[in-house]
Amino acid sequence: MLEDLPVAIVVSTLGFVLGAICGGTAQRTNFCTMGAISDIVFMGDFNRFRSWMLATAIAIIGSQGLHAVGLIDLSQSIYLLTTLGWAGAIIGGLMFGFGMTMAGGCGNKTLVRLGSGNLKSLVVAIILGIFAYMTLRGLIGPVRLELEQLTNIDLKAAGIESQAIADILASVIAIEVGTLRLVVAAIFGGGLLIFCFKDPEFRNSPKNIFAGAVFGLAVVAGWYITGVIGNDDFEPVPLASLTFIAPAGEALQYLMTFTGSTINFGIAVIGGVIVGSFVAAKVSGEFRIEFFVSGDDMIRHLYGAALMGTGGVLALGCTIGQGVTGMSTLGLGSLIALVSIVSGAVLGLKYIEEGSFNGALAAVFGRN
Repeated sequence: MLEDLPVAIVVSTLGFVLGAICGGTAQRTNFCTMGAISDIVFMGDFNRFRSWMLATAIAIIGSQGLHAVGLIDLSQSIYLLTTLGWAGAIIGGLMFGFGMTMAGGCGNKTLVRLGSGNLKSLVVAIILGIFAYMTLRGLIGPVRLELEQLTNIDLKAAGIESQAIADILASVIAIEVGTLRLVVAAIFGGGLLIFCFKDPEFRNSPKNIFAGAVFGLAVVAGWYITGVIGNDDFEPVPLASLTFIAPAGEALQYLMTFTGSTINFGIAVIGGVIVGSFVAAKVSGEFRIEFFVSGDDMIRHLYGAALMGTGGVLALGCTIGQGVTGMSTLGLGSLIALVSIVSGAVLGLKYIEEGSFNGALAAVFGRN
C-alpha cells in the first residue's frame, strides 16, 4: 500500500513512527542530554552522559557503514558542507547550551515533556519554533547570513572536499580518504563505546543502555529512510535524520499554512515524538498537567527558548541534531558545535547555581 503513495508521504510516515519510538523511549527512560550534563556538574554521575555517547557511537558506526557500502552519501547532508561555519557552531552552540538550561531541557526533551502534559514545554516549543524560523528565514536571518559571510571558511578553495574530518586529514596526510574515514570512524565510534562500557555502573544500567541504543539506531534509520527510501528519481527527499530545532520552526509554519505546505521528515518526527511520549505517559500513569510556578520561572523559560531557537539554527543543530546526527557524519563543524553546546550548558547550570554570570564564570574557570 505504501508503494502507491508519494515518496514524501512514505518518508514522513516512517519519520512519524521513528519519532514516536524515540518519544516513548525518552519518556520511559528519562533520556535527556541536558540532564546528562546536569548529573555530571552537580552529582558527578556520568550514566546518562554515557547513554548519550552510546547513541553517538552507534550512530557513527551505523551511519558510516551505510556510507561505506554506498547506500547513502553523507556528503549530501548539511553537516558536511564545503564551507566550515566555525563561528556559527561556537556562538550558536553556546547560545543553545545556555538556553536549554534556562528552558529546562533540549529540543527533544521539550517535546517529550509537552507530550507528557507539561504546558511550560508548550510555551517553550512555540517560542523556540518562532525564533528558529526567524533565524532561518525571518528577522534574524540577515544577521545569520552576514555572520556566515564574514566567518565561514571555504574548504573547497583549499582543495578539501568537505568538512568531514577524514577529508581534512586527507589534505595533509598521504592516505586514501576512504581508509581515513574508516580509521576516524573506528577511533570515534570505538573510543566512545569503550568510554561507555568500561564503567561497571553503566554496564549494569539496562535503561540507559536501551535508551542510547534506540536513539543511535534511530539516527541510522533516519539516514536510511531519507537516503534510500526517499531517493526517488523524480522527487528525491533531502538527506536528513533526527534534529529538532529547524524542524520545530517548520512545524509551526506547517500548522499555520497547512493547505499551502507539504509535510516533511523533520516535521513528522516532531509530531511523532509528542505523540509517542503522550502514549507512554498515559500508559504509565505519568501524564501530568504542569505550568509555570512563578513569573520568574516563565521569563527564564521564554528567553531560554529564544536562545535555543536562534542558537540551534546558527549551530545547525541541537544536542541530538549535532551531538548524535551531526557527529554520525564525523564532520568537524559538528564536533565544534557539540563541544560548544556542552560548554554553554555547563555555564548555564553554574549560572543557575551561583545566581550571576560573574559567579558562573568564576565557578567554571576555578577563580575565587
